[in-house]
Amino acid sequence: MSTNLTSGIIGLPMVGKTTIFNLLTNSNQETSNFLSGKTETITASAKIPDKRIDFLVNMYKPRKTTFAQIQFSEVPGLVRGSSEGKGVGNQFLSAVRNADLLVHVVRAFENSDVPHVEDEINPMRDIETIAVEILLADMDLVEKRIERIQSGKKITKENAFELEVLKKCLQALEDESPISQLGLTDEEKATLKNYAFLTEKPMMLVINIDEDQFREGSYLGKANVEKYAAEKGIAVIEICGRIEMEISQLPDEDRELFMEDLGIKELGIDRLAQAAYEYLGLISFLTAGEDEVRAWTIRRSTDAKRAAGKIHSDIERGFIRAEVIAFADLSATGSMAKAKEKGVLRLEGKEYTVQDGDIINFRFNV
Repeated sequence: MSTNLTSGIIGLPMVGKTTIFNLLTNSNQETSNFLSGKTETITASAKIPDKRIDFLVNMYKPRKTTFAQIQFSEVPGLVRGSSEGKGVGNQFLSAVRNADLLVHVVRAFENSDVPHVEDEINPMRDIETIAVEILLADMDLVEKRIERIQSGKKITKENAFELEVLKKCLQALEDESPISQLGLTDEEKATLKNYAFLTEKPMMLVINIDEDQFREGSYLGKANVEKYAAEKGIAVIEICGRIEMEISQLPDEDRELFMEDLGIKELGIDRLAQAAYEYLGLISFLTAGEDEVRAWTIRRSTDAKRAAGKIHSDIERGFIRAEVIAFADLSATGSMAKAKEKGVLRLEGKEYTVQDGDIINFRFNV
């Protein structure tokens, strides 16, 4: 199964989507204080920060270091009525259907130079605007498909089953409930898989705050946003795009001092990249040596033999054993030699389920 998953950055125009995208992917896409009418979707890779990699780099001093990465796409701004094709509506919606995770950037920051499309700042209203557009877009898709099946000359057994599932989805959407909360069986999900319903996708909220809100630790309507997110089981991450943009442009040695002054232990953008990775059901196993320290991306619940195939198909084909040490055990003992002495380095077979942060050396014979 592919691990090339994409997180789509969505939201109203003028909320800071491009800033967040640039921070994540180290891109230099132009940001604008005015409605730009951008219509194209841009995709780039984001590095997943990992303190375990930093630790191993310190230990091995490798010639090369490779962090895990995931794809982020910045989608043109959505406006009220997009599900009916307003603004860049339909184009927006088809671009979002290709994403595996939706990252909704919501504006909380005050800035009189950057007009808000609805004229005033109200994060909860904006969250609901996007939620409604996504719901209506799915509803439109479901209704059209139901109509097509029902108007067909012959309804096959498969069509009849699909029709029942679609009617269930339509009822949920009419009750303003996303398809993801329907509790569909695997068979029901399989019949819907080609539709890429938007309300079936996991969602995260990124609240883009200003410097005053960052210092106060609050923004307008924060309690409502957090209550809504808790009820829907959605992660919320606050990022001050402006401060993080300034930090990203500083030389490394000044960066830490600046963050210390502001009391920032971890950048919001790093928390977002890590959370997106986890939300997509991805984990990293690590390989380490003097040549390279590297994080390899696999799906959670991958066995050792399939994980070996991430490195090379020959290693999977000739798999003998995996020498495994959990990162926590290595950092506690301080070296591979001591880990072996303590007996925390283990040999695992092909059925072993790889855990996040496992450091693995594969034995194979081709």
